[in-house]
Amino acid sequence: MTTPDHPLAIHAHPTAGEMGAAAAAAAAQTLRAAIAERGGARLMLAAAPSQSATLHALVTAEDLDFSVIDCFHMDDYIGLSPSAPQGFGNWLQRELFDHVAPRSFHRIDVTAQPEAAAAAYRAVMGEELFDVTLCGLGVNGHLAFNDPPADLADPLSARVVELDLVSRRQQVDEGHFPSVDAVPAHAITVTIPRLLAARRIVASVPTAVKRQAVHDAVNQPISGAHPGTALRTHPDAHLFVDAEADPR
Repeated sequence: MTTPDHPLAIHAHPTAGEMGAAAAAAAAQTLRAAIAERGGARLMLAAAPSQSATLHALVTAEDLDFSVIDCFHMDDYIGLSPSAPQGFGNWLQRELFDHVAPRSFHRIDVTAQPEAAAAAYRAVMGEELFDVTLCGLGVNGHLAFNDPPADLADPLSARVVELDLVSRRQQVDEGHFPSVDAVPAHAITVTIPRLLAARRIVASVPTAVKRQAVHDAVNQPISGAHPGTALRTHPDAHLFVDAEADPR
C-alpha cells in the first residue's frame, strides 16, 4: 500500500504569540465541532515550551467548554519524583489545568512499573480517535518521544523508550535540567500512529532551533529517519511556526 503524502502547509506568523493564537483557533474550531456533534471531545496534548503560547490562547478561546473535554498527554519521564516540576503531567497542570477544568485529564502513571504503566495507558486511550492532537517537533524531528529512527507503523499505542542524546540535550538547552546526566534516559511515549489517530493535528513549532526540523518535516521523504514527516500522512495536519522557525 502506498503511503499517503499530503501537502503540509506552513502557517507562519511573526511572533510566537501570534502563532499560538492561530494554532489555538484551529484546535478550538475542531473541539467545538466535536462537542456540538457528540457532547464532548478528546484532546491529546504535548508538554513543552513550544506549546505555551498555544495553550495560553486555548485557555481564553471563546465558547470552548473544557468541562466536556477529556484530555491525554503524549509522554512522560521514567524515574523522576512524581512531584518533579520537569514531569510533563505536572507541566501541563501548571500551564493549562490550573486555568481550566477538563472533564478528565488522564495522566501517565510515573509511579508504576514502566511496562505496566505503558500498558495501562494503552487501555485508557482505547481506540477512539482524538479530536485534536496538539504537538510540537523536537530538534531532531521527534514527535512526542519517538526519536529517529522512529517506527511510523508501531503496533502499540504507547511504549517504554530510551531517549537519544539529542532529545536529552534539548531538555537541558530549554532549561529543564542542569546537565544531560540529570535527564532521565527513559520515558513512556504515545507512538506515532496513535498520535495521528485524530481528526486534526495542530503542530506548534516556534524558535530558530526548530527551523531545520520544520524544513525536514515538509521536504524530506516520509520515514522514521525524520519522524515529523509522518504529519504528511494525515489529511488534516497543520504546522504553525513563528518567523524564527520558518525555513522558507
